[in-house]
Amino acid sequence: MMTTVGGTVVGTVAFAELPTPVGRFVLAVTEEGLVASGWGSRPRLKDLVEVDDPSRTAGAVAELTDYFAGRLRAFETPIDWRFVSPTPRQVLQALHRVPFGTVVTYGELARRAHSSVPARGIGSIMGANPIPIVVPCHRVVAGNGLGGFSGGEGVETKRWLLTHEGYLQPTLLDL
Repeated sequence: MMTTVGGTVVGTVAFAELPTPVGRFVLAVTEEGLVASGWGSRPRLKDLVEVDDPSRTAGAVAELTDYFAGRLRAFETPIDWRFVSPTPRQVLQALHRVPFGTVVTYGELARRAHSSVPARGIGSIMGANPIPIVVPCHRVVAGNGLGGFSGGEGVETKRWLLTHEGYLQPTLLDL
């Protein structure tokens, strides 16, 4: 459903929240697909009018629930990329194709995206990823270790997600 506000045609967004092993997770879904997700409060999405539509968010909630339960390895939830500028979109779309349980380095992701963005710039794009977990920025690592992570509890959340996907072995703290 499209709405007109002050003569400008805008879309609508429905929100859902779900508890996960890595904290409360918020989803924002437009008519086109998942537009934002993450930890904390609901994002402010310019030009989108909030609607109460649990049926719109149900598919993304079900997929994330299955992911955390170990039943889902590939997300099929449609993504609404329209608020992501071209270069980050190119990088994030390449990231979206990195399979469950695997990782890429920042430099390798730049190559996969056919981007001239240097590794440090790829890190900035990861830090600004509007759709973590579904667009798996936790699967991007530094050449010499895990690298950073800005979601949830930081690198500990990244470590949990990579252990959950079987890339990292559990530690005694995870048992």
